[in-house]
Amino acid sequence: MATAAQPQLAELPLPGGRFGSTVRLQPLLSGLVDAPPGFLHRGVGRLAGARALGLGVPREELVKVPIVAFLIEHPRAGRVLVDTGLHPSVGVDPKQNLGRLGARLFKGVELEQSLPDQLRARGVDPASIGVVVLTHLHLDHASAVSEFPEATFVLDGLEWEVATERRAALHGYVRRQFDHAFDYRTLDFDADWVESFATFGRAVDLFGDGSVRLVATPGHTHGHLSVIARLSEREALLTGDAVFTMRTLRDSHLPWRVEDEHLYRRSLKEIQHYVEQTPDALVVPGHDIDHWHTLEAVYE
Repeated sequence: MATAAQPQLAELPLPGGRFGSTVRLQPLLSGLVDAPPGFLHRGVGRLAGARALGLGVPREELVKVPIVAFLIEHPRAGRVLVDTGLHPSVGVDPKQNLGRLGARLFKGVELEQSLPDQLRARGVDPASIGVVVLTHLHLDHASAVSEFPEATFVLDGLEWEVATERRAALHGYVRRQFDHAFDYRTLDFDADWVESFATFGRAVDLFGDGSVRLVATPGHTHGHLSVIARLSEREALLTGDAVFTMRTLRDSHLPWRVEDEHLYRRSLKEIQHYVEQTPDALVVPGHDIDHWHTLEAVYE
């Protein structure tokens, strides 16, 4: 389908890289939503699917799910945002941004400060965000794309393809969130020049200095990616929705729905092997409220 945006293939590395650079990382909480436990961790039985959608689940059994983003600050390349959190309008009329289906699924929305306001509170002008890395384009990750019109958006090219298909709304995408005439740069993880990194079979070095790597972790969506940032004394792995919770990381307990279970399990195994081989790494799953409360405000 035709789109207002005209993505171009990314030419990497992006400018600003410097050998040996490390980055600063700040986790950002955009908001909280209520979710049935069976959505995060797949249940059993013929009613498992219905209960994963909240049917027959008492309100007191719902769990809080964080909707998150991350600010990465590179000493020369500048500021990078990973995902965009929820658009401010979600706190007023969720269906305007999330769509009717999304508004029905996202119950009990508790909106924190918008990401632009959070950035300003940290002394960061939102217009200074040079790059936004999108782990994928689901409605809770691309909701506030419109808040960063000056940025270059980097994502897997396959993700753009599936997110703009005619029936994409049935797979968690809301096209009006991201279909703006912005600067989109897509990655081809099947290109000959793409290398491996650690336990990940396909990785790209965003700035060419090893400070920020994007690794292909498909399965949750066909074009999902995760982010590895090099801090001063360790690495940080931002899994996105390749891993919802630490329980999935520990026990391989899958969420209710994934686009491709074979690819999801393969990506999960790559992440698990990475954690085994890099035990000092900071690992942040996509939607684990208990783990989120353990995080520090800033990682150097």
